[in-house]
Amino acid sequence: MAQQLHSNSPFFHEERHASLAPFVEQRITICGAGALGGNLCETLAKMGFTNIKLIDKDRVEMRNLSTQPYGRAEVGAPKARALANTLYRAIQTKLEPVVIELTGKNATQQLKDSTVIIDAFDNRQGRQAISDMARSLHIPCLHIGFSGDGLYGSGIWEPDYIVPRDTPGDPCDYPLTRPFALLISQLAARSIADFFQEGKRYHFEVTWNDLKITRTESKNTAG
Repeated sequence: MAQQLHSNSPFFHEERHASLAPFVEQRITICGAGALGGNLCETLAKMGFTNIKLIDKDRVEMRNLSTQPYGRAEVGAPKARALANTLYRAIQTKLEPVVIELTGKNATQQLKDSTVIIDAFDNRQGRQAISDMARSLHIPCLHIGFSGDGLYGSGIWEPDYIVPRDTPGDPCDYPLTRPFALLISQLAARSIADFFQEGKRYHFEVTWNDLKITRTESKNTAG
């Protein structure tokens, strides 16, 4: 039987072309609400996903406004709660905000109920905690990030991910960070949709200088 489309639905476009309806209630946990995690969270919510948990300990700063989905009125507010309020007002998505620092001690408790985990942190300690927990509990996990100069970005699924060393530089200071961050977050959204619809884990890499995008399927099904 053909699926009944609802033209008044805010997700009509997605329903018409590639329905995610069987997967929208799957638990997606995003770690990090900055330039990558915040924009990815907004995209996934507007794609129709309804069971999103967002973990971030930081508060909105003025310098975040050019690259992240926040406004001046939210400066000083916890990022996770600010984005939860924004998405509820926009599309009535009930995002679960968690304002804590994720560590090796609390990672299992915070992430154990996830169907898929997205690591969008910008520090080695947080990434390591997520990687260790995802591997031990065999929960699919996609790590997304970009270089300190804002010229290279990638998305790597466990167990192929290697936690990088912390490097100097802040991508948020790079003039082209916003379009590049949006590009990486949208590639991550596509990879997550492919994971649910096809059961495949596609890594991706992109270099700003030549905008060459490479996607390869992970052959490793463990973890």
